[in-house]
Amino acid sequence: MAVLETIDGGKPIRESRDVDIPLAAAHFFYHAGWADKLRFAFAGREPQPVGVCGQIIPWNFPLMMAAWKLAPALACGNTCVLKPAETTPLTALRLAEICREVGLPPGVVNIVTGDGRTGAAIVNHPDIDKIAFTGSTEVGKKIAASVAGTGKRLTLELGGKSPNIIFEDASLDQAVEGIVEGIYFNQGHVCCAGSRLFVQESVLDEVVAKLKVRMASLRVGDPLDKNTDVGAINSRAQLDTITRYIDQGRTEGATFHESNGSVLPEAGYWCRPSFFSGVQPSDTVAREEIFGPVLAVLSFRTPEEAITRANNTPYGLAAGVWTDKGSKIFEIASKLKAGVVWLNTYNKFDPASPFGGFKESGFGREGGLQGLRGYVKA
Repeated sequence: MAVLETIDGGKPIRESRDVDIPLAAAHFFYHAGWADKLRFAFAGREPQPVGVCGQIIPWNFPLMMAAWKLAPALACGNTCVLKPAETTPLTALRLAEICREVGLPPGVVNIVTGDGRTGAAIVNHPDIDKIAFTGSTEVGKKIAASVAGTGKRLTLELGGKSPNIIFEDASLDQAVEGIVEGIYFNQGHVCCAGSRLFVQESVLDEVVAKLKVRMASLRVGDPLDKNTDVGAINSRAQLDTITRYIDQGRTEGATFHESNGSVLPEAGYWCRPSFFSGVQPSDTVAREEIFGPVLAVLSFRTPEEAITRANNTPYGLAAGVWTDKGSKIFEIASKLKAGVVWLNTYNKFDPASPFGGFKESGFGREGGLQGLRGYVKA
């Protein structure tokens, strides 16, 4: 499964093997535990399944997103029609074979491949009772408009421009590791990527210097090589989008820093890890989701300024706070408008913990007790 996932999407085999596959298995394992306990989850009432769930997933985490969608739906007694992204269908199709091998009744899990037209057919089909979509905010808005007034249930997990906030009292080496994990993991193809870095002015130069050193050590190359840190960009179209944003950032006056340590393979689509310093809040790279290994570095003076700047976005999916003072952690976290706030870490997921956003990052939750609510009539 890990090899299929890496061949399909370009992510390093080490990430597929150590992150994606174990998390996918953990989601099925966790939700299997709920299957005979749903009446306890919903105040002693026996909830009924919603019915037929149309589920549309993106190309950045094909198998893990399939598990996030299928596991709670099946645990609650629903049937599913799942559409993987047109560029990454392999692990979803292998999962369909596994469903058949383990004796799941025909018609319970249905994998339908295709592009956006196939997704639109699922969204607009009169016999679909629930739509669950993970993808871009633009497409999410179109789906919400299509579903409005039909009586179909809807959950959306959309884009993000998540902030990472480093205070001067933080462990800077630990924070830099978290920043690298937050933006360069999976080539930056992560909806909750920590793509905006806010650093307190007193330690800004030191953090930028450490980030340059750490970024230079990242190995870009063959995703099937276990030593690779940053794999291939998913498609030519996505690489063109990333390149356009890099050009825009340079044009607007930010300083561009790029890792030049790796010789890129001739075949495939590649983008070296990079970041912009001297970014202003009005710059395009600070406002719009790039969905690639490109970080925007900004500064702040006071905690109040950090909160204001971090919340100055239409998105609200995730955030990170780095400080050694516990009282400051909870004060800041409670004021950030984000569905998930990581404290002195980043990109830590657990199937028992709900994940989702606010504002243009969508609504509804996946994982945990909260994630079951979208799949039952309680």
